[in-house]
Amino acid sequence: MTVVLTRSQVDALIDVDEVMAMLREGFRAPTATPAPLRVRTDLPGPGTATCLMPGLLPGVPAYTVKVNAKFPNSVPALRGVVCLHDLHTGELLAMADSASITAWRTGLAAAVGTHTLARPDADTLGFIGAGVQARTTLAGLRRLRPWQHITAYDLDPARARDLAPHVAADASAVAASADVVVLATWSRQPLLHAPDTRPGQHLTSLGADEPGKCELSADLLRTPQVFFDDLELAYAAGALVNTGLDATAATGTLTDVLGGDVPVSGDDHQTTVYAPIGLPWQDLALMWWLHEQTSAADVTIIDLLS
Repeated sequence: MTVVLTRSQVDALIDVDEVMAMLREGFRAPTATPAPLRVRTDLPGPGTATCLMPGLLPGVPAYTVKVNAKFPNSVPALRGVVCLHDLHTGELLAMADSASITAWRTGLAAAVGTHTLARPDADTLGFIGAGVQARTTLAGLRRLRPWQHITAYDLDPARARDLAPHVAADASAVAASADVVVLATWSRQPLLHAPDTRPGQHLTSLGADEPGKCELSADLLRTPQVFFDDLELAYAAGALVNTGLDATAATGTLTDVLGGDVPVSGDDHQTTVYAPIGLPWQDLALMWWLHEQTSAADVTIIDLLS
């Protein structure tokens, strides 16, 4: 039997604190084998197809496969399904809307990384891009520290107003106003360059998650401390390759930091950058947590083999 979770059901079940704690532990977990695969292909027309697999975590007796269609001009821009399979029998335990799973796992994982890497006293926050990814990231960041000032910029000013109490005129104005800046866009041109930033600032870039997409310039990614979620994927399809840099530009991964292998300076003069690409184990972490919560929830259960 297979549990089917719609977007509204996923949203209703999410517990921000519990999911962030689970994601934090996932970053600390031993690297799963086999290595994560991220397969992407262009389609005739404006869209792309992407598959992420296998989502694996130590101690979780299941794995995930996610299939997405990405069409930037559609609403939502991402459509697809995440499948949760029993690790020992292959039984399809659950299916869920991939847009909601991706938004929550990416946003809450980004909140964990941003809070970990930003200076402890950073208390002003800015968003460049005010869509669903910004909203889930903000939901997590509000649980992790108090913010004295939140501002946003978006091509759609109404969307920026819905996200934050203060609206900026452009991307550089956001960077000028915030200790911590989160970029969540579809941009294929850098939105911020090194002169737009200042010492001690933290930047999280969520948009450079496939070939051709970039939000930060190469000179900015030469910042002394630049972190990723996976170095190989960042170089194959993320912020490094998209700006013509190699792996020497990376300080390490969030796993390195949370495991104590790479320290974050916390210096008022040290700028930090986090540019995750998104990993299959994060889909598994959220899907398994949701599957464990559904016994008392009003969900649809189907038998695909009937």
